[in-house]
Amino acid sequence: MTIKSLSFLAALSLFALTLPLVIASDPSPLQDFCVGVNTPADGVFVNGKFCKDPRIVFADDFFFSSLNRPGNTNNAVGSNVTTVNVNNLGGLNTLGISLVRIDYAPNGQNPPHTHPRATEILVVQQGTLLVGFISSNQDGNRLFAKTLNVGDVFVFPEGLIHFQFNLGGTPAVAIAALSSQNAGVITIANTIFGSKPDVDPNVLARAFQMDVNAVRNLQARF
Repeated sequence: MTIKSLSFLAALSLFALTLPLVIASDPSPLQDFCVGVNTPADGVFVNGKFCKDPRIVFADDFFFSSLNRPGNTNNAVGSNVTTVNVNNLGGLNTLGISLVRIDYAPNGQNPPHTHPRATEILVVQQGTLLVGFISSNQDGNRLFAKTLNVGDVFVFPEGLIHFQFNLGGTPAVAIAALSSQNAGVITIANTIFGSKPDVDPNVLARAFQMDVNAVRNLQARF
């Protein structure tokens, strides 16, 4: 084998080793914004949305109103989440961030849930909340909990189960930002006991160490 051939093979090997590093992160944006729309309109499909033609983008594409309005907490868990994400604010497309307002009735809760695509940072605007998250099996399922008052901030790491509970006798309000334009949410009880179709009750009875009839009763509630 010639020296030229050996040099070529060495360069090819180096390229093969470095290629995974090159493609391991998101590419830098090549335009200022990509306002998401639901129809092609001669646009490019990015992160689940078509990009609006930048020449017809206006300030309203980056604007959302009504977070000052309390949500309806008259439900089984006593809370309401008002979400501002790419589905109702197209200007968030490709920006990797979203926002929610959470209203809690007295003794209401945002029940245990997880965001599969985002870390959440929450600040209390009104009331007193007990908040917490649970670490993974590998970390021993440790509970990290804190009582928060107005102005206090707490972070819930991406993908971990977390909750908030209103400790006070009056309504509470929190604002939270999430590190995804569409964080997703999986409410644990609804997912486990309210799946369509139902999970076999025997599976859940074994998993939760419960009587199978108790499982069927929970499934009927969801």
